Amino acid sequence: MNASVPLARRRNTLSSSLGLGEKLFASNDERRFAKNIEDGLEVVEAGLLAEMSFADNLADVTSRYLLEAGGKRVRPLLTLLTAQLGDGNSDGIFAAAKAIEITHLASLYHDDVMDEAQMRRGVPSVQAVWGNSVAILTGDLLFARASQLVAQLGERAIRLQADTFERLCLGQLHETIGPREGEDEIAHYIQVLADKTGSLISAAASLGVMCSSAPEAYREPVVVFGEKIGVAFQLIDDIIDLAGDDTESGKVPGTDLRAGVSTLPLLYLRELALTDTAAAHLLARIDSAVAALAEGDTSAETDRGLTAAIGELREHEVTARTIDEARRWASEAVDALAPLPEGPVKKSLSRFADSVVERTN
Repeated sequence: MNASVPLARRRNTLSSSLGLGEKLFASNDERRFAKNIEDGLEVVEAGLLAEMSFADNLADVTSRYLLEAGGKRVRPLLTLLTAQLGDGNSDGIFAAAKAIEITHLASLYHDDVMDEAQMRRGVPSVQAVWGNSVAILTGDLLFARASQLVAQLGERAIRLQADTFERLCLGQLHETIGPREGEDEIAHYIQVLADKTGSLISAAASLGVMCSSAPEAYREPVVVFGEKIGVAFQLIDDIIDLAGDDTESGKVPGTDLRAGVSTLPLLYLRELALTDTAAAHLLARIDSAVAALAEGDTSAETDRGLTAAIGELREHEVTARTIDEARRWASEAVDALAPLPEGPVKKSLSRFADSVVERTN
């Protein structure tokens, strides 16, 4: 792939797609701030491609596969944003931003193996092309490369990466095993989201403060912001999952539900079904169709029935309730920013939170 293509595309679309376009910034100082972020993203993007070099032709191809497929680069963007609370862009900040995105990419390779996903970012998943072993080992290589980058940043960054990696693993483990007997399913689900997504977004924001010599008092606010906005991000993903295919995700309506994943709208429906006959009927149709798929039933009739039920779930009150919950988490994320100084960083993070709950892909 020609590296200049994604760089040019990302410069024109990335920040604006996350609500950080020029219209947000009125003064010349704020526009210089925005340009610093865009310039930093270009450096990080070029650096990511360079980091996917392992002196092995197969490893180079497989490790670059998902990078070249796209992605929003949310995590490095947050690192660059919070770094502006301190010294701003630097080699250390670029290393931190690359490390956090490579860690995210590595987790996707492993997640897709465990979920048996056939598509990722609109292209066949790595294990669908090369098999599970290659996908797992490529993920491991990426985790190693991220660790090499973090090792340049000092002991605190190394400890943060280790703690975050532990939470990523625990989140995946708890998602795989499911809630324990007597455990609240919704609370369990939210904790999984916090561990699998919130922890890494939080680490991205934290590294920006830590590696830019920003005041230590700013770290806790951005840590809480990242954790909460990560949960909001995933809850909106639950809504998007019901909406169907798009060029970014390559998903059909209800991809997660079809795979047996209980997203928040379904969990809310399960809760409501205890007292509501119509909800119980819709839940039974979904559960029956998902069970049939799990047993190998690929008939058009089963697919049509599940697609229709997913459409009803999308229009159901439990989906509106999920949107409200995502907005609540995003609002709490913004509230956590109160200790930060007024200025373009705080404004950008607040707008970013809005864009998370407004997005459609």
